[in-house]
Parts: sequence; C-alpha cells; structure tokens
Amino acid sequence: MFLLCACLPAFAGTDETFPQPVELQPDVDFWISIFTQFASDDGVLHDNRNLAIIYDHLPMPAQLSRRERQRRVEKRRKGLQTTLRSLASGKRSNLSTEEKRVLALWPKDVSNITLGAAVNRIRYQQGLSDRFRSGLQRSGRWRDYIIEQFTALGVPVELAALPHVESSYDPNARSHVGASGIWQFTRSTGRRFMRVDHVVDERNDPFAATRAAGRLLAHNYSITGNWPMAITAYNHGLAGVRRAMRKYGDTAYVDILRKHKSRTFGFASRNFYVAFVAAKEIDQNVEKYFPGLTPEQPTNYSVANLPYYVSVSGLTTSLGVAPATLAKHNPALQATVWQGSKYLPKGYELRFPTESTRQPLAAILAALPKDAVFNKQMPDMFHTVARGDTLSEIAQTYDTRVSTLVALNSLTSSNRIRAGQRLRLPAAGPAPAAATSTIPAGPEPVIVASNAAVVEDTPAEELTPEALANNIAAMLLGRIQTALLADPSDYSVASDKSIEVQELETLGHFGDWLEIKTQRLRDINGLAFRAPLVVGQRLKLDLDTVDANKFEERRIAYHREQQDSFFRRHIISGVTEHTIQSGESIWILALRRYKVPVWLFRQYNPEINLHNVQPGTKVQMPLLSNVDLG
Repeated sequence: MFLLCACLPAFAGTDETFPQPVELQPDVDFWISIFTQFASDDGVLHDNRNLAIIYDHLPMPAQLSRRERQRRVEKRRKGLQTTLRSLASGKRSNLSTEEKRVLALWPKDVSNITLGAAVNRIRYQQGLSDRFRSGLQRSGRWRDYIIEQFTALGVPVELAALPHVESSYDPNARSHVGASGIWQFTRSTGRRFMRVDHVVDERNDPFAATRAAGRLLAHNYSITGNWPMAITAYNHGLAGVRRAMRKYGDTAYVDILRKHKSRTFGFASRNFYVAFVAAKEIDQNVEKYFPGLTPEQPTNYSVANLPYYVSVSGLTTSLGVAPATLAKHNPALQATVWQGSKYLPKGYELRFPTESTRQPLAAILAALPKDAVFNKQMPDMFHTVARGDTLSEIAQTYDTRVSTLVALNSLTSSNRIRAGQRLRLPAAGPAPAAATSTIPAGPEPVIVASNAAVVEDTPAEELTPEALANNIAAMLLGRIQTALLADPSDYSVASDKSIEVQELETLGHFGDWLEIKTQRLRDINGLAFRAPLVVGQRLKLDLDTVDANKFEERRIAYHREQQDSFFRRHIISGVTEHTIQSGESIWILALRRYKVPVWLFRQYNPEINLHNVQPGTKVQMPLLSNVDLG
C-alpha cells in the first residue's frame, strides 16, 4: 500500500489570508508529497477527485521513451480498473490480495456507486521534487524584487510561491498554449500589463513579469474579495470563478473546489489553489523539506531606459561584451533584435550587471557613438510565426490586412501557417516570382479547415516533449486555454438559454453568431423595433441553429479580438480609486477624464450598474500607458 509521508504537517485552518479548510488537507498533503518525495523519474497513480486515494507507485526511468511511459501507465491503469469494477459489483468476500489492498484504501463504508465512479478517475502524476528543488534555488535571483513589488502593490508576499507551481521559477518555461516566463502569462493576458510583440516580450523578463503578475493578482482580488478565488482565477479566469462563487458562495472554497462543474473547470482549476498552498508551505520551510539547499544570490543590476533606438553591435561594443551576454540579462528582447532586423527600442528598460560596467549604465548610453543610435526603428520586413500566432493577429500587429499577407506570401485558403514559418511583410515588397516557394519549412503544421476565416484564426502551435518538460505547470496541472483570463465578464449561456448583454455587443452581433435574423431575437424578448440593448440586461437566445458552445466560442473570439487590438497599443500601468460626485456620468468620466473605454471600466467594476451610480460610490479606474510600437 502506498502512503503519503506521515511526517506531513497538520497546519489546516491557521491562515486567514490563505485559508486551508480541513476538508482540503489531503489535497495539500498530496501536492507536498509530489513536490518533495518524488522526482521526475517517478510518480503515482491516484484518484483525480479524492487525492487521498493513492493506488500505486510507478517509477518512470528517464531513458524510457514517451510511448513506453504511456504504455506502462495504461497497463497499470487497466489492471486497477478491473479491480475497481469487481469491487463495484458488490464483491466483498473471497477477495484477491490486490482487491483487498485497493478496497483498504477507501473508507470502510464505501459504496459500490463510489467505487464504480472511481473506475474512470485514475490519473498518473509525475514526481516534481527535483524540479521544485531547482526552482527553490533559482527563486533567490528574484525573491527580493518580488517582495518589494508585491509589498508596494498591497499583494501578500507569500504569493512569491506561485511560480513554483507555474514554472518552477524557470524563465525559459513555455507551455503548449503559449504561456511564457516564470509567471506563465498567456499572450492576451500579458498584453494587458506588459509589452508583448515581435520586438519585446516582457513575459520573459522576470522583473517586468513580476510587476505584471502583481497587478493581475491585485485585480483578481479586487473582483473576488478573497485570495483562494483570486489565485484560482489566475489559472481558470475571473469569469468562471465568479460563476462558481455566485452558485456556492464567495468563500465556499470546499464546495467550489469539490463540486463545481463546467466544461473548463477540470483537474487543473480544482487543484491550483491547493497546489499553491503546498508550494507556500515548502517555500516557507525549505530546510525541513530540502535540508542544506542554498538559494542563488540576486544579480546587482545597473538599469537605464534607452533614450533612443540603439543597434546591438553599437551597444555591445561600448559595453565590451558579446551579444549573447547582453541577451542573457535582457530576455524580453526578441530574436528580431539579436538577428539585426530591429534596433533595441527607445524607452526599453536595459539591465546589465553593475560589476561588469566601468561606469553607470546611463553614462555608457549617453556616450554611445552617433552611428549606434537612431531616431526611428527599422521597418518590419519579415515575421517568424510563433506558437499561438494567427494571420489576423499578425496583420493587426503590423497594421496590415490578412489579404495582403496572403498575397505577399502566396498563401491560399488551404494553406497552413506553422510555427517557424517566415512571412513576408509589406515593407519587404512582393516576393520575387522564383522565390515564392522558398519560405523555410517549420515544424509539422497544424491542420486547419480550408475556408479563409479558419485560416485567419487558427493558431500556429509547436508541441514537443522538450517544451513540455520545461514547463512544470503543464506537467503538474495544465493551463486552461482561456482567451480572457483577466476579464470577469460573463460570456456564457445560462441554463435557461439567456445571456447577460456586455459592452460592445448589439443585436446584429447576436444574430450573426446565432445565424438567425435579429427580428427573431426581438420577438422572443419582446423588444420593440429600434429599442436599444442595455448593458447588463438578460437576453433570451434561439439556439435551434447554433448550439450554446458554438455561440460562446464566437462571442469570446469577438471580445478577444477587440481587447487584443486595444492592448497592443495600451497597457494597464496602475489603478486609482474615484469617488462618484453628484452629476457625474460613468461614460464621460471614463472616456474623457481617464480615457478608459467603458468595457474596460466595467471589467474593473463588474457589479456597478452603469445607469444608476449613486454619488459617493467608489469605483476603480485603470490607468493606461501607451505602448511605443517602435
């Protein structure tokens, strides 16, 4: 029989900021065990709902192929399923040794129904102790900075343990859905708080990403009102968490994590908070779990913002270092910079070790030769497709049209964009006739449908065992592919086939997404002709032509496109509180004074009735900064 370590602490219910209900203690114990007792060449088979049920210990030597690993897991899983089916049939006498062992894992009064349900819940969890140990060592590089930033934002410093769950503090971590860096930001969420494009991707800079993570976590907390749900929203998204809170109660943590069901609230979302609690326990008691471990020391950096565009060769010559050395300390700079097709951008926050500079970095920048500095950025000639890119997103990034990209690159509706593919951009002009078929081949492409709309919106993706191995979140919990993680708006269809109308939506949109005439929506909702929709009202749908899932996909895709377009040019740099005065209008206040679109204001104040805001009401106003796309 496999048992969790008996020495695990009983510390449930002692933390008001991060409550640990006793009912969730087995889950926390499970993750502490995975993080500290089992290395990546080891693992366990367990029940994916009741983590106290550990069926077996299954070693996985590193030299085994991926196929052989899967074969071993499936073979053992099938054996356990046979045993559970036998027990679920009511068998309680003349048991085999294996049947006795498995039955003993469950409470004495376990029902046949419970055992039957467990048949299809057997999951294999790889051990992570070696990766967790490495993460604890790496965390020393940025721990002081995280504490400083989170303290300034009013975010609990214990959340410095979250990257242990997300990435094991590996700045090179990448997920199969495009999440990146130690905080594992997706592109859409990252763009809200950082610059993320083909020149600079601040998700990969632990310093910039830490500031962004603090703002996102503070935003989540302002919406949920408690840290367990704010943390769960970091993985699952605010909208889904708010739905669960409305159903069970704001602080019904056990019910939410045990009972809530939705298409996307799976193992990852149920376990994200308890895995964090486990990581926090280890992070705060390192000597207990990893005796003798010494964290790495932070690098003392000289920091300066570039006053102009700078060539790599000019800067590295003045610093007396190789480009690779400069790149190591500035991971946000993209390949376009190091390949020489882009200058280091104006305003970029450059970092370099203080001990490696002869004088302050700002002084070195001020003394750069004239042939190393420029007033304008180099024009874009080519774009190398990254995982998650779509033609429509690439077109928006370079202020061009999908049709232009299709023409310049001789693409057809049946073509596929693929990670690693090099696309010609308008500044490069038309490709020579003889060169139209010489675009370098990338990894195996993602298969898409043959119509142009799908080609535009189908992301390129490259998934390799190496990429997954670099990402502890993918191995541990997975990352939900949610387009709008930081958006608390409810885009779902309720059980009564109704929706809540959101900002930017019209009857025309709903008619298009449902593939029906708008008059049909007016008829079933009793709306007079030309009567406007009101944000927040409930609208009944006709789902005879398009089902709820397809409708939600189209609706979310529309809002993602609108928001991605906005956040390519603006980032949220902070939040301020405003007290509504007599006579003030939300629309005028948001658009004219704070220059915030109403849809974004509503995301920071989802419970506010835009049409009836009383004087004295306090609202949150996001502060925006413009992104220099040079």
